This record gives sequence, structure tokens and C-alpha cells, in this order.
Amino acid sequence: MLKYTKSILLIGALLSSPLIAENQSNNRPNIIYINVDDLGWGELGYTGSKLYESPNIDKLASQSMVFNAGYAPSANCAPSRAACQTGQWAPRTGVYTVLSSKRGPSHQRKLIPTKNTTTIKKDNLTIGAILKNAGYATATMGKWHISKNPLENGYELNIGGSHDGGPYHGGYFSPFEYPNLVVKEKGTCLTDILTDHAIKFVTTKRDKPFFLYLPYFSVHSPLEGKPELVAHFKEKAKKLGLKTDPRLVAMLATMDANIGRLMKALDDNNLADNTIVIFTSDNGGVYKFNDEHPLRAGKGSYYEGGIRVPFLIRWPAKIKPSENATPISGLDIFPTLVAAAGAKVPATKILDGVNFLPELTGSGKINDRALFWHFPIYLSAGNKDCQDPLFRTRPGSAIRHGDWKLIEYFENGDIELYNLKHDPREQKNLAKSNPEKANELLKELKDWRKLTNAPVPTALNPDFGKKKPKKKKKNKKKNHKKKRKVH
Repeated sequence: MLKYTKSILLIGALLSSPLIAENQSNNRPNIIYINVDDLGWGELGYTGSKLYESPNIDKLASQSMVFNAGYAPSANCAPSRAACQTGQWAPRTGVYTVLSSKRGPSHQRKLIPTKNTTTIKKDNLTIGAILKNAGYATATMGKWHISKNPLENGYELNIGGSHDGGPYHGGYFSPFEYPNLVVKEKGTCLTDILTDHAIKFVTTKRDKPFFLYLPYFSVHSPLEGKPELVAHFKEKAKKLGLKTDPRLVAMLATMDANIGRLMKALDDNNLADNTIVIFTSDNGGVYKFNDEHPLRAGKGSYYEGGIRVPFLIRWPAKIKPSENATPISGLDIFPTLVAAAGAKVPATKILDGVNFLPELTGSGKINDRALFWHFPIYLSAGNKDCQDPLFRTRPGSAIRHGDWKLIEYFENGDIELYNLKHDPREQKNLAKSNPEKANELLKELKDWRKLTNAPVPTALNPDFGKKKPKKKKKNKKKNHKKKRKVH
């Protein structure tokens, strides 16, 4: 039996009445799960940024267990969110990317990629559904992205969530129109108003346990910051000699201020002590907007800059502030919250993460295990930090076990092996100089793919290598619709 199969939870049977463990029925924690969009590991004060200003998140970090090796389950939005909400690796949900798996010119794609799924199944219970069945008030506010309506996936309240992957119904400043969130007057900030609703929810639900999933749209494009903040960071970036887009930095500052507002609401309502606050990101930052140095590449890439993310957990009643080097994944959030809430999962539901509550409370450690990523798809818009400048992701898989990380590419069988302890920027490929370790990790990766029935594309693309097709002449008629940028 493989070591990592121990991470699969098969517990309990789901009953029709609320499922609450006896020892926690009177003192179950409230839960706030903040999942920021496209926030890179290096874009916060506590991770060393001299440009970004995040005093409230930095304060939260000082009160939390900080996981310095926290990972997103995937390198871009939809698959990461699907994994965190269902607690399952991408091969189980079929969600590997956003929209089509054929991202990039056909003549540059050697293989026919695995077909992508864009919607999680209604019978694949989310963390919201499990906690709702356990007697929690549940809400999601912001970017949902993995079905048309989160109310069909177990949540009781939805503010702003739909299948859209960005703020495409008016942007970050009103007038805009999102589900259950319509503002017609000009100038209201979307991040501010989502926090208004979040504060209202935790205040009105304070007498029963609540679960708030707060996936801010920010800092996803379009980049739209408050003018006074944009001006401030433009000048600051100039003084520091940095080329980071000041609109991005301004958006982070606005979000940080709202984190401060929400934490103050917990204090004002005497809820802070027994509320679990998780702060993380769905993937790394967008490379063209910000360099994630010292990590390599960014969103869409399976180098560290695309998957390593900020990862904070605060629970004053149970967790002592500290730093933790144990590698954990967004997949681990589901089983951990189930354990903390005293909830139960039906026996047919597979959870691929591990319950790291003992790690949080100091009562135990996570067993040695590997983390896995699978991406049998193409994702265009590469850069100098990627494997090549054409694609951020080509079909392949990745594994991290201990200090070692291996990436396998399906097009040509290329292997990359890195020691993250000594080479966090993944500059020295050790596959040839350490074949024993490479073969060890490659076997473990292949065994995992077999266990999860992960598809590996092998069919050749007949368009590959042909001359680039000529561009069609553009229609001279003006198109007034705002183009959506899908990263």
C-alpha cells in the first residue's frame, strides 16, 4: 500500500439530521476561509515585499500558524477551487483548467490534451454542504467559478458567485451587477461591499456556528485600483526601481484594509477566540504583472511561483502563533475543517487531503507523504521562467516529497528534478546527476496516477509542426463588448 493512500478519508455515513460530534456540540468553532484570487507568495509584507503594504494581513500572520510550504492544488483558478471545495485531486473531478484544455496555437501543441470539465458535479459534496449538514450557517461571497450557482452545491447564501472567473459584470467599481449584488450608483468598490456583506453575515449569525467562504475577486484582472492608492504605489515603485503594476499593488492594499475590517468585526462581537481564519490564495501571481522572486514563474506554471501560496491559519483558542515548514495543500483544508467542526462525511466520499488539526494544535504531526499535481492540458502565454516561452504549462505531472520536487512532461518524457531546500528557485535540474532520486519520485508519481486513474494524453495532434495559419481578416464593425481576459 502506498504511503499517501493514508490521506484518503472514508468516514461515517451521512444522516438526515445535523451531524455533530458530541464532544464539540456546544463549542464548535466558527470558520472563515479567505481564498484570494491570483495572490502570489511574494506579494505581502510578511513574506518580504518592500513594495506591497499589507499591515492587516501581516498582523494576521503574527497571530497565526504560518505554513511556509503551503501549496495550491493547481496552478490556476478553476481546478484549484474545485479541489479545495470537493477535497479531491483534479483527476477525480476532471477540472484541469479554465475553459478549454487546448490553450495556445494548435500547430505548437504536440499532443491532443485531455478534455476539460468546467463544472463540479452536484452530488460531489462540497465543504459547504458537509458543514451545512452539520448545523453550520454557510455562505460564499465572491468568485465561485466551478458551477452556475453555489446554492446548488450546498451553500445557503451566495453573494456575487457564478460560473464567471473574474469580475466581468461591471468590474471592481460600480455600477455593476453580480448575483444578489446590484449597485447602480457610481464608484462603490466591489471588494469593500463584499466585506460589508461578510461582516453582516458573521454579526447576524453569531449565535450559531457559521462557515463563511470569502473568495475575493481581487486581485484578478482587470487591474482597477483606487486612484489615490495607484498614485501612491506608482511613486513608491519608482523610488524602489520596481516595474510592478501599481494598480495591482493598490488592489492588494484595498483587500488588506478589508481583511482588517473583518477581523475587527470578529473582535467587536467577541468571536475572534473561537473562529478559525484561513487565509490563502488559489494559485500564484500573474507573471507579467509581478515577479514572484525568489520563486520561479507564476500562475499557470507548476514551478513554485505558480503553486506555492501564502497560507495562514489563526484560531486563538487552539493554535499558538508560529512558523511551520511542513508542506501542506489546499486539499487538506476540507478534512481539517471537518475534524474541527466535528462533522461527518459519507462513506462514499473520498477526501484526498489529510487532517492537519493535530499539527495546528500541537498534538501530533502529519505523516510523511507526497503532494501531487496533474495537468494533462496546455496553457499558453509562457515566459522566460517557464520551460519554454510558448506555454506556461505543457501536459505533465509533478510531485513534491520532502525537499525534492520532480516534474514530468508527457510530450517528450523530459524530467526535471529539484532540491527545494538548496534551490528554491528551481534553477539546477538534478535529474541526470541524481538518477536514483529521479527514478524514485517518478515511480511514486506513476503509482499515484494509476491509483487515481489520471489520464495521460498520448494521441498526436495532426496540426503540430505545420505552418502557422494565416490570421483571418478582422471584421471592420466595432465590437463594443468588453473582452474578457482569461489567464
